[in-house]
Amino acid sequence: MAALDACSAGERHPSMLEVRGLDKTFNTLTVAYQVSLNVPRGGRHAVIGPNGAGKTTLFNMICGAIAPDAGMIMIDDVDVTEMTPDARARAGLARSYQHNSLFPDMTVRENLAAARAVHGGAAAVFWRPFSDFGELLSDAEDLARRINVADHLDTPARHLSYGTQRQIEVGLALALEPKVLLLDEPTAGMSPEETREMQALIGGLPANLTIVIIEHDMDVVFDLAERVTVLDYGTVLLEGTPAEVRASDAVRQRYLGVAGCE
Repeated sequence: MAALDACSAGERHPSMLEVRGLDKTFNTLTVAYQVSLNVPRGGRHAVIGPNGAGKTTLFNMICGAIAPDAGMIMIDDVDVTEMTPDARARAGLARSYQHNSLFPDMTVRENLAAARAVHGGAAAVFWRPFSDFGELLSDAEDLARRINVADHLDTPARHLSYGTQRQIEVGLALALEPKVLLLDEPTAGMSPEETREMQALIGGLPANLTIVIIEHDMDVVFDLAERVTVLDYGTVLLEGTPAEVRASDAVRQRYLGVAGCE
């Protein structure tokens, strides 16, 4: 029975994102050294660390914005290390950025429809009225409901609150139908109420979607993440459960700013 249970667990939680020994140096500055992650299908994994720890560099290497000097990146058992960002997106990777990248004069419906068009390869959508693409508009409405912005479908993005714009950013990433979603500081700059709304949105995403999140708000991290990687000067200081991270004297001294127990 134990063997059967182990097999079943393996079937439920195969590796979806695997990062093996990534190194990156700019001139003489090492920003990543032997950084590894292994996130199962449907896993919720947080990456934390002080400014300059290498978090964004790690995301940039995973999504293909910069190339690692060494190491390997796998998505769903496919080696994507040498792939372009577009190819990685087709392999199942999506990312939301720390700063908004919406079309400010387009409505929520149009922003989401444009993202769906890019995913479907319908480049011609940008040269014809959106009304010609009923399926894209329908998809956009479905996405808007999923991210709780259906009441703003016809509102230009520039007229929305910052928190709502950040929700739409998540929707743009979801429009790519990813297997792995990278969220870069999704609650940065938000009010407490906006943070709670984003936290609920992320917590309600499909259970089979693998999520890796960079986040400074420890309440958000400890609420959402099943495992946490702590980066320090480009290296992994610790990886563990939220409880293990909370209990670590090294983490508290180097990142959380709390003196260790005597």
